[in-house]
Amino acid sequence: MINFIDRQTVSVLAPIIRQFFHLSNEAYGNVVAAFQFGMMSGELPMGWVMDRWGCRLGLTLAVCWWSAATGAQAFVRSGTQLGLSRFWMGTSECGNYSGGMKVVSQFFPVKERTLAVGIFNSGSIVGAVLAPPLVVFLAHRYGFRAAFLFPASLGVVWAIAWWFTYRTLPAPAIEQSSSEVPLSTLLSQAHAWAIMLCRFFVGPVVQFYWYWLPSYLYSARHMSMLQIGALSWIPYFLGGIGGVAGGWAAASLHKSGASNYRVRTVTMYSSAALCLASLAVPFVGTLVAFAAISLVIFAHNFLSANMYGCITDLFPESAVGRATGLTGVASGLSGLLFPLLTGFLVDRISYKPVFALAAMMPLLGTVILFILARKRRFNESSHSALPA
Repeated sequence: MINFIDRQTVSVLAPIIRQFFHLSNEAYGNVVAAFQFGMMSGELPMGWVMDRWGCRLGLTLAVCWWSAATGAQAFVRSGTQLGLSRFWMGTSECGNYSGGMKVVSQFFPVKERTLAVGIFNSGSIVGAVLAPPLVVFLAHRYGFRAAFLFPASLGVVWAIAWWFTYRTLPAPAIEQSSSEVPLSTLLSQAHAWAIMLCRFFVGPVVQFYWYWLPSYLYSARHMSMLQIGALSWIPYFLGGIGGVAGGWAAASLHKSGASNYRVRTVTMYSSAALCLASLAVPFVGTLVAFAAISLVIFAHNFLSANMYGCITDLFPESAVGRATGLTGVASGLSGLLFPLLTGFLVDRISYKPVFALAAMMPLLGTVILFILARKRRFNESSHSALPA
């Protein structure tokens, strides 16, 4: 939740910040891309830290590092400085997922992991729900710079609480065995590339809605900042429901006796198809557009819960942190390129081609996943070692 309040602060304030620093759509796209480049750069180091030293230390370091970067954004004086601070922030925010997936893989049996992932991932949507009204209130009352300091302080409080309350399961072999699965072995597996390519195409879609929705509502739909703060939380709220629903659906299918492969194909193809509603957004009225956006974010988080669940299906616990990191590198690369493309298209054409891409990419990523990853691998125990 805190992770996404931090992320959303810039996007919610984008109309103000862009005017203050005189940023075009392309320049704002560069700021978003800087954050994604930081995410991509930090994924493997953070995944290695979680696998090697565990999540108690790893998540404490990650949250403190990104909270410092969030606070630093209150003092920037140019778009370039903002981009650099966002890069810094991205290098550690990626640890939220490699650490979270590691904790889930250790504490939950296979059939409960997707629901656990859905619940943990729904915290990100809660953050996205809270960010618009909270950030707009802070900016309106105290100035936009104060809106960065409050979430930074939340991260510090959380890190202290995590350090003193979290304890790793009594399974030291999990931590010690991480060196038994080298990175070269992970990269030699087809299923590693399958999940990486899936996240490459799936990841940028919800990121587009996170980082560009306030700007779209402000410039294309002519909504005021107060209207954006009052209404833009609704799609994210439904997205949180989607994440939990995706986990619940997977758990229900598992209980009915469905195989891992059957669970993932049913949940991911159906939700990817719903993401096609993005096609309608630029062509309908504001209320219908809000409904379509809400459906897409709901479906995307339904899909994401099962995409992350695939990581625990396809990899042993000792490699989950680095496997998540590899998928994060893929997502970071597309997350770096897609904002640049978005800024270019919006400045020169309109939002229409961007919404079209956002509609098709989840389905493309899902198709690639199930073409490259073998059915047999999904149905093997995630506790098994990776094949040589």
